[in-house]
Amino acid sequence: MIRLVRAEWTKLFTTRVWIGLLVGACVLAGGFAALLTGFAGNPESGIPAIGTPQFEQLALAQATGSNVLFLILGIIGMTQEYRHRTATPTFLTAPRRWRVVVAKLIAYALVAVPFAIVVLAVNYLVVAVYAGARGAAPSLTAANLEVLATSGLALVIYALIGVGFGALLRNQVGAIVGGLVYLFVIEPVIRSIPATSGAYKWMPGGGLEAMTATFDGPDLLGAWQGGLLLVGYGLLAALLGTLLAVRRDVV
Repeated sequence: MIRLVRAEWTKLFTTRVWIGLLVGACVLAGGFAALLTGFAGNPESGIPAIGTPQFEQLALAQATGSNVLFLILGIIGMTQEYRHRTATPTFLTAPRRWRVVVAKLIAYALVAVPFAIVVLAVNYLVVAVYAGARGAAPSLTAANLEVLATSGLALVIYALIGVGFGALLRNQVGAIVGGLVYLFVIEPVIRSIPATSGAYKWMPGGGLEAMTATFDGPDLLGAWQGGLLLVGYGLLAALLGTLLAVRRDVV
């Protein structure tokens, strides 16, 4: 298993894809944090004023806006085997296919941890500098550290969901497009329609919002319940992806 995990890291870090994803995630997190800070205290925006605990928790949770790139990281990690026609030699090297999928889950979970730390650091730095220039930089209180920790955990879980989702669909472009449509179309539509908004709290986006700070939207689960829900989605995607990878022919 250790050799399989190392092989996954070799596949990832011998390309430049990870650099683009990491830089993109930092740009997204920093951009969202800057926008939130810029509009903080504006009555029309509804964003709490700088210096309040509500603002600090919201601002430090903006790193989760890069969840789409962590999802894509996991998708690419799984689907590259099929796109580049390396699935056959990979599965011949490790005939027990579930070991390959498990190795990918472990490898990308471990990679997502330092990636998430970098993104969180960028998020905090932007908020500290910008909010500090406006009069009140956020301090690392227990509540703020909890928001940072849960945000980082959520990003790691999205990477795991990406691996499972990639194993389900196998087609890299289809999986990425499907993930984008789900995150930016399906979930927002369900969240915004009164008749369906109640179901949103049971979706991955609802679990993500429950884990981190939010100031509007539908009724959500508790923070720990949202975390368990998101972990459940990650495990479900991994389980289904593993079962299908074991049963389906390699084409």
